[in-house]
Amino acid sequence: MRIGLYPGTFDPITNGHIDIIERACRLVDRLVIGVAINRDKSPLFTLEERVEMVTAEARHWCKRTGTEIVAHPFENLLIDCAVDVGAQVIVRGLRAVADFEYEFQMVGMNRKLNDEIETVFLMADTEHQAIASKLVKEIARLGGDVSKFVTPPVRDALMRKFAR
Repeated sequence: MRIGLYPGTFDPITNGHIDIIERACRLVDRLVIGVAINRDKSPLFTLEERVEMVTAEARHWCKRTGTEIVAHPFENLLIDCAVDVGAQVIVRGLRAVADFEYEFQMVGMNRKLNDEIETVFLMADTEHQAIASKLVKEIARLGGDVSKFVTPPVRDALMRKFAR
């Protein structure tokens, strides 16, 4: 069984993330969505809320692809998380050249830590290249319509967060 790990903070999960997840499902039998605990980013949603959003969305992807998808919170090194979940492949999405430069460095370090695990890059669909969770949160915070960037349940969760 080929297991892939798609890591991120998913704060919140966007249509861009979903695009990468759906395409990654074509490459693996089981996709673990690693929901990172990244204290440096001070997320809007709690870890539990982010895992719940990813899990709820995953129900739809599982039916469409037949790939088993699970959400897995993690706070350790990405490469250690990959080992923990049995992943042979780390899946990363790229939107722009700046993403590549950062990811290129990460792959080099991860290969030094464990050269048995490959990293695969999937280019964001042109429709989703501009979508970033940070920008989605900013639009929602300022009362803008984020329905083009996230699913209705995630939009509703954002609206509830910023209604307070």
